[in-house]
Amino acid sequence: MSALPETVDAWRMVSAGRRFEGSIRVRDMPRLRISLVRDDATIRYEIEFGRDELGVAYLALKAAGHLPLECQRTLEEFELEVAIDERLGLIAREEDEAALPPGYEPLLTESGEISLADVIEDELILALPVVPTRPGSESESGAVWDTTPPEGAGSPFAELSRLKKG
Repeated sequence: MSALPETVDAWRMVSAGRRFEGSIRVRDMPRLRISLVRDDATIRYEIEFGRDELGVAYLALKAAGHLPLECQRTLEEFELEVAIDERLGLIAREEDEAALPPGYEPLLTESGEISLADVIEDELILALPVVPTRPGSESESGAVWDTTPPEGAGSPFAELSRLKKG
């Protein structure tokens, strides 16, 4: 496992075309850890700084691993495979976001200093589902929710009105 520097000067990294690769433990990501069942997972990452053909400074991040989550349907643990491939456009001011080409997510770095571990953690948090459900769990319960109203059913408010009067 290679250690990431605590912070880096993003603009110097872009000028040097720096690359970092290695792995990071989930246990070292406190904001992500609270959403998981266990914190013993490891995430592999590759980070590359550079400029594209338009001169836009970027941080390219690839991260992959398995995160242990609790299925909200069955309450059983399952592992979510995550694979992140994101290109973040480095901007010094919020106003610069509009100038980023399509396909870039903004990464605001007013002082130029960024924490690479925080960037990885942020992207992993964004990759988590809002409601974790284990693939295939919907067929185990047998419950099917039909939200279509029955044929000939009136407005639900009309029904309420009828019940209130009756």
